[in-house]
Amino acid sequence: MRPILAIALSALLLAALLLAPPAMAAPADEFMTALRTLCGQAFEGRVVTNEPAAANDPFAGQRLVMHVRQCMEDTVRVPFHVGEDRSRTWVLTRTEAGLRLKHDHRHKDGSEDARTQYGGDTAAPGTSGRQEFPADAFSKDLFVRENIPQSVDNVWAMEIRPGEAFVYELARPGRLFRVEFDLTRPVPPPEAPWGARP
Repeated sequence: MRPILAIALSALLLAALLLAPPAMAAPADEFMTALRTLCGQAFEGRVVTNEPAAANDPFAGQRLVMHVRQCMEDTVRVPFHVGEDRSRTWVLTRTEAGLRLKHDHRHKDGSEDARTQYGGDTAAPGTSGRQEFPADAFSKDLFVRENIPQSVDNVWAMEIRPGEAFVYELARPGRLFRVEFDLTRPVPPPEAPWGARP
């Protein structure tokens, strides 16, 4: 009797597993999938919010181009060109808990800038269209060391509206900066960012 009961229970368990709905993709995975669909493409953007604007604003009057240049299994690298300045690359990585954003800043010779590798990990699941990255401990220490303590409260965000726009955002108390890229009109990919590996 017991072997028959065990077989019946096993059959019921197998049926339950087969009939269970498929697991839903995490918002982080959906976000990365949407970003990967842009791989190899470049898009021009414009500053839509810059409060307060700095007197020596490096973005003023410059052509802004993002290039979804490298798409690996867990990492996507997106250089952000400001005019002829090719020092910036956004690095998005899938972690066990969500996503990590880092800012890789380089000099023309490829060496790292003193202010580089700052960013943070998502603290909440976010959505398939928006992910937020509060400054991590490394970044806060860097900002204090570099005498920009106001940046310890930085929260970066990225948004994707497929077929419409990609948004990069920096927010903190008293500061909001947003650049919106037009996904409806790809542009020719720019030169490689400074320090890029082949």
